Amino acid sequence: MFVLADLFPKGISPLFEWNTFGPLGINKTVALAFVSTGLCLFIFLWGARKKSLVPHGLQNVAESGYLLVEENISGEVIGGEDGKKWTPFLASMFFFILFINVWSIIPGVQFPATSRIAIPAMLAIISWLVFIAVGFKHQGPLYPIKACAPSGVPKALLPLVFIIEFFSKFLVRPFSLAVRLFANMVAGHVLLTVFAVMCQALLEHPSGIYQLVFVPFPFLGLLFMTAFEILVALLQAYIFTMLTAVYIAESAHPDH
Repeated sequence: MFVLADLFPKGISPLFEWNTFGPLGINKTVALAFVSTGLCLFIFLWGARKKSLVPHGLQNVAESGYLLVEENISGEVIGGEDGKKWTPFLASMFFFILFINVWSIIPGVQFPATSRIAIPAMLAIISWLVFIAVGFKHQGPLYPIKACAPSGVPKALLPLVFIIEFFSKFLVRPFSLAVRLFANMVAGHVLLTVFAVMCQALLEHPSGIYQLVFVPFPFLGLLFMTAFEILVALLQAYIFTMLTAVYIAESAHPDH
């Protein structure tokens, strides 16, 4: 009988390492990011190419996805006309993260690019820069001070509150956004690989029929984790986009 360490004699790092190819040093992560971007552009640009009164086909997909973000994220969190103005940005972020996450269950790929920290970090930095820019636009040059010194705090506690608010809003937020997305996709990728490798190892084990008895167990686990990974991919895209909307709303409407 094998132990789990036998499945990964070199550790799990090879699951996230990919050789570069071409003169630009493009690897699998970069390729998936480009393809996911292309899919977003294709769905929304092609879907909006011919606007019919009764949407069908790709137009229906594009409109349904856009309305999903507008009604459940930008409309709910930011609200009003301001929320509608942010829908294109938030919809782009949501569907890019969703598409790049779903690669984890696509046969032949089975690798979410968000399991490399560079992609979540890039998205978190974009979110960070956007809500800071919104804060300066709506609250003026004193935005960092206003954001870190809420009204009603006793003067004796104000220095401590200021430090806590500064770290939580301007340093911890992008870090938590990136790590949350990264950690969840890494965990899902590793679990899917574990169940898949267990199935293969049992089928190839010299014990023959004895090992075949146990194959259905990791196989059922693989099926369950695949379905669960779809949910995680959708949920992580939603959480990341929702938090970005919350930060934008807070910067634009501090009194709310």
